[in-house]
Amino acid sequence: MAKKHNSKRRARLSPGLQFLTSGFSTMMVLVLLGMVVFFVMSARNLSVFVRENLSFSILLSDDMNVTGIMQLKDSLDASPFVKSSVYISKEQALAEETEAMGMDPAEFIGYNPYTASIEIKLKAEYANIDSIAKIEKTLGQNSDINDIIYQKDLIEAVNRNIARISAVLIAMAAFLTFISFALINNTIRLSIYSNRFLINTMKLVGAGWGFIRRPFVARHVWAGVVAALLADALLGSGIWMLLRYDSRLLSVVTPEVMVTVGASVMALGILLTFLCSYCSINGFLKMKSRDLYNI
Repeated sequence: MAKKHNSKRRARLSPGLQFLTSGFSTMMVLVLLGMVVFFVMSARNLSVFVRENLSFSILLSDDMNVTGIMQLKDSLDASPFVKSSVYISKEQALAEETEAMGMDPAEFIGYNPYTASIEIKLKAEYANIDSIAKIEKTLGQNSDINDIIYQKDLIEAVNRNIARISAVLIAMAAFLTFISFALINNTIRLSIYSNRFLINTMKLVGAGWGFIRRPFVARHVWAGVVAALLADALLGSGIWMLLRYDSRLLSVVTPEVMVTVGASVMALGILLTFLCSYCSINGFLKMKSRDLYNI
């Protein structure tokens, strides 16, 4: 009697245990997918941040007065390729070089050898050699501009490395998404497998496929929602600890990244559990009764 009672108790608990097991497995997979989305979004923001901090200098003619320089600066600020610009006077340039070198060059040569300049930081989409060459050609037509100086090798290296990192992250994201789908599909398929005879019995008494499918799909989608909420909580805690460690990361880990990660995890939790449960139960619905004993 005791053994029979315990057996029934285990049977009553099994659906709940299946739900918890499926939900926990899905949550861990969604955490992995959320981390992939987080790193891809953060890498994109980091590439924008790096590109927008690449600058080049426009050396100005000594014949320009402050009014003319400010007018040129205003026109540059209004250009579509300029993120920000800073005017550096001859005196400021001399002071900066004196501090850097530990000596005053003007004391040796008798005059200030530096020229006034405007330092420009470009928008990310223009921070490449081709765009800068076009900008250089346009600005070179201004007779008040003596020269345009930028680090060509550095810009090429930055863009090359960003392209490589982006390609690796995209390939990794695609691979992990495929692995995650396989893991969730196997978890849900095992859960539905234990109910294969119940599904067959319902089919034999005339229940339609939609009627049979609905409760199984709904249960696993709800498990996906719960798993996504738990995964978002774990990811949110991790991001909060990261930002608390270094608040400067807010320039890369923006609120947009956090919202995108949370929404992506929820959407993937619902979509993957729906697709996997729908396909898995359809597989059992298509089986004949005799085939259920052979799997």
